[in-house]
Amino acid sequence: MSYLKISGAAVKAPQSFQVAIQDIDGNTTRNAQGNMNRDRVAVKRKLQVSWGPCSMAESAAILQAVSAVFVDVTYPDPQDGKVVTRTFYVGDRTAPTYSWNPKLAKMEWKGISFDFVEK
Repeated sequence: MSYLKISGAAVKAPQSFQVAIQDIDGNTTRNAQGNMNRDRVAVKRKLQVSWGPCSMAESAAILQAVSAVFVDVTYPDPQDGKVVTRTFYVGDRTAPTYSWNPKLAKMEWKGISFDFVEK
């Protein structure tokens, strides 16, 4: 069973996967006594994901899966205690090369990393 799916398609298991649960505040202020008056408008997730060494085909599959403006991601959520699907956009994608040697018959990437930020 794949715990990470992008738009319904299973992808290579990530090397690192971290879920950040973020409060989104509206008009939040402090009063004269220094107490916070907080207007929490939403709770959103940010998934920090990275993969280890990837072949050209694996990197292409992952990066093509996240090329749309928004993607549905199925993942295990620590607060919900189950596998859920939410809609995210993707931040900057990084893919450093493993080696830049033209004599290599097969090029590989050191890894891929990016953040999914909930819509």
